[in-house]
Amino acid sequence: MSLRRKLTKPKPPSPLSAAKGWVESFTDYAAGECHLAENTVAAYRRDLTRFMAWLDGRGIPKLSIQDLADYAGWLHEKKLAPASIARHLVSLKVFFRYLQLENVLTENLAELLGSQKLWQRVPKVLSPQQIDKLFAAPQSYDPCFRRDRAMLELLYATGCRVSEIAHLKMQDVHLDESYCLCRGKGDKERLVPLNARAITAVRAYLEHERGKLQARRGSPAEWVLLSYRGRRLRRERIWELLKHYAQRVGAPPEISPHTFRHSFATHLLAGGADLRQVQEMLGHASIATTQIYTHVDPTRLKAVHKKFHPRA
Repeated sequence: MSLRRKLTKPKPPSPLSAAKGWVESFTDYAAGECHLAENTVAAYRRDLTRFMAWLDGRGIPKLSIQDLADYAGWLHEKKLAPASIARHLVSLKVFFRYLQLENVLTENLAELLGSQKLWQRVPKVLSPQQIDKLFAAPQSYDPCFRRDRAMLELLYATGCRVSEIAHLKMQDVHLDESYCLCRGKGDKERLVPLNARAITAVRAYLEHERGKLQARRGSPAEWVLLSYRGRRLRRERIWELLKHYAQRVGAPPEISPHTFRHSFATHLLAGGADLRQVQEMLGHASIATTQIYTHVDPTRLKAVHKKFHPRA
């Protein structure tokens, strides 16, 4: 008598587990093959995790354009800022494009979603007097006061994003030539001048503190700004330090590293800098992004109008 083994087909993955698997493969693809920045990949992962929560177990291939429109409405209900909603929709479009390449989807319905209309918000900036107070906030009784002064000076002198400052390497800083090399989004490089105050602050940090911080690590470190244990100073820690010093001098509580970037651009334009030059220093791909700073200081626009208009 022959015995037949009963063969059972493996259960197909649930729509939710399949969707999570596609998100993981997409982020691996974005990081490994597209060489996107770590922060960009992390933003995609966060946005798509929120999308997974909204899916609630439904299968992606069965979604309709109405479903995706409902998702955009759900984001509105979550009281997200317009810029955040716009980024979520971009993440969804890029993810669906990847699924189309992998033959998971036959068409990218997410491309039919309209772009989130962003209203122009005038960025908050600090006055030169407020910035001077912040620069004086780190004192000798603070554990790494020279590093913190150098950090603040670099943020304002370069207008760099906080992630760019955190990843600044020793080989990128040229104090004798008064410039540093910044790597921005898409790993694009740009040269940014350094002013005398920033150079003085960085020199003091390099001469008196950085060696001690590196010694705690026990091996050479390539980054300029080091943590107390000699590792790279994380962007989150830069936020914490800035909030700490802002509270000490009574600066606005909503201050962030990006406030220095806004202030950098606004003060340059107020001083008569060319918009294209500011665009280059900020690393903006489009000059339209830089133009927002022309609305911050109306006195500059009035001065330009008075100087060049024939009937002013």
